[in-house]
Formats: sequence, C-alpha cells, structure tokens
Amino acid sequence: MELALDELRALTGWAAACAARVLPLYESRVAADARPRSAIAAAQEFASGAPRTKLLRTAAWAALSAAGETSDAAASAAARAAVGAAGAAYLHPLESPHQVKHIVGPAQQAALACELAGGSAEAEIEWALSQAPPEVRETLRKFPPGKPGKSRLGDLHRHLESALRGDR
Repeated sequence: MELALDELRALTGWAAACAARVLPLYESRVAADARPRSAIAAAQEFASGAPRTKLLRTAAWAALSAAGETSDAAASAAARAAVGAAGAAYLHPLESPHQVKHIVGPAQQAALACELAGGSAEAEIEWALSQAPPEVRETLRKFPPGKPGKSRLGDLHRHLESALRGDR
C-alpha cells in the first residue's frame, strides 16, 4: 500500500481542524499550557505544504504529555485530539486495523471532549464528517476495518468509521 504525501496532507489538515475546534476546552481548563496548540499548529503547517519534520513528532509527544498531566477528562480528550492531528502526518501504510484509529482518532477525541464538557458528541461527529475531504474517505478505504473497543470511544470510532466508509 502506498500513501501519497497529498493524502497525508489532506488527512492532517482535517485532523487539525477537528482538534482546533476543541482546543478552547483544553485552554479554558489548563491555563498557560501551549503544547496542544503547538501540536495543532505543526499539523496545520504540514497540511499547508511544510515538510514532514521531527517537529511534528516532538509536538505530538508534548501534547500527549499534556493530556496525561491533567485530571480534567474533557481537557485530556482535547489534548489527545491535538496528538492525533500532529501524528496524522505519520500514518503508516500498513494494512492493519490499528491504523484506522490514527485516521478517526482526532475527530473521535474531539467528539469525546465535547461530550465530557457537556456538549454533543454527535454534533461534533456530524461537523467532522461534513468537513472530511474526499482524500480522508479514500485513505480510510485502503485499510481493513478497524477494531474499536466496547467503550464510549469505541462507539464514537464505529460511528466515524462507518460514516467515512459510506456504510451508513
């Protein structure tokens, strides 16, 4: 399987847009921590044509640390959306169900963050689906079906994956 740079840029741009929508949830709960914002910015730069560099990985790891350091579940999910956005540029061209988590993860985590903050996960998913460029759907279809768990995150994963594949 091959993944073209243009496909990765489209996926990363969509992932960054999903994560950016919930960034205010993180920033309102965890003051003065710019790590998720930096991860989203790095993803946006790559999506706009910048080279894929170590900065993306470093920003993703920093946002993951931020997610783990907060006890606020909504803030943690929002930071994990940022992790997924920066990591999307490094989606592996392996025919593995595990890779599907990397495709739907940013939107999935954004939806969870909204829900945990008292909003609607469904509304966030519908927004994400409405914004997904054709390349995201085409990239997802290259992979075998994902294997989400039985948790709320798994429910969100199933909803996103099914809709992006055109199963619903």
